[in-house]
Amino acid sequence: MAKTYQHLSLSERIDLYRMHREGQSLRAIARALGRSVGTVSRELQRNSQPTKAWVGGYEPARAQQLAERRRRWDGRFKLVRQPPLRDVVRARLLQGWSPEQIAGALRGDAGRCVISHEAIYRFIYHRSAQKDYWHRWLPRHKSRRGRLGLRGGSPVDHIRHRVSIQERPAEIEARATPGHWEGDLMLFARYGQALLITHERCSRLLLVNRQPNKSAAPVARHLLGQFEPLPPGLRQSLTFDNGTEFALHHQLNRQLGMATYFCDPHAPWQKGGIENAIGRMRRRLPRKTDLARLSAAQLDALVAAYNHTPRKCLGFRTPAEVFCGFLELLHFKRECSFPLSRE
Repeated sequence: MAKTYQHLSLSERIDLYRMHREGQSLRAIARALGRSVGTVSRELQRNSQPTKAWVGGYEPARAQQLAERRRRWDGRFKLVRQPPLRDVVRARLLQGWSPEQIAGALRGDAGRCVISHEAIYRFIYHRSAQKDYWHRWLPRHKSRRGRLGLRGGSPVDHIRHRVSIQERPAEIEARATPGHWEGDLMLFARYGQALLITHERCSRLLLVNRQPNKSAAPVARHLLGQFEPLPPGLRQSLTFDNGTEFALHHQLNRQLGMATYFCDPHAPWQKGGIENAIGRMRRRLPRKTDLARLSAAQLDALVAAYNHTPRKCLGFRTPAEVFCGFLELLHFKRECSFPLSRE
């Protein structure tokens, strides 16, 4: 039978204080209290540190107050109170899911909000989680959250002809028909290195273009070259975040008839498919990767591995199989070897 842990009581802390003042060893104190040596050591170390309002040293009443305060703080976190839910969140973070994707999937499974993405983020960045390095499982591995506000206005202000995702037809959200894509840039530590990633919502097919920089012109040029060979039924719309690299999105509508939509500011979960795809690619291409050392053949192999991996959401078919099936249904007279990555 597993042992159950009980917090130190005030009377135990008074006894600990007395024996420690008498100069008894940690082992002797632990034996007298019926506790482990580690528990006694942590108790003294945690509650003896000097602060601006405390000169330092162990005092039992103060230690009891600090312990109760910590328990109240930890109790605010649903992931502390519900270990099974914490295990589910942890497992999906390890799979490369973002907190937004986890919260959305749990909501879909349960038919109600199980936990919000903000609650997951708060837990991850809380100091009790930092010691376990949960932030390293986030897609971008950030140890702290950035500020939401931007001086000088939002990038939204610099995107002309922007159409909000709120105006996007419901059938796109439901993944009911193919030909609806999501786009984003996958950035790397070295300045100027980026991959343009596009993700088909229905088949989960991934296309990759190597970018010379984050400028809007080369991004628009690569998107036009990528989608032009496809039949209109497989290039109906494209959803972006609000990066200024997509400022020339209207060229897709003018030249190819593709509708373009933009997520709400600070809402990347609204294009969760590509966020998940980038998270999966990060396993092979971490942010520190030097793209200059990655050959075209190596990049092709990584994208092919992604597109030829069976997915549960597709009935264990691969994205390539599903997308080629769409091509056949549309009588697209072209071999199903559509280039998946381009220089």
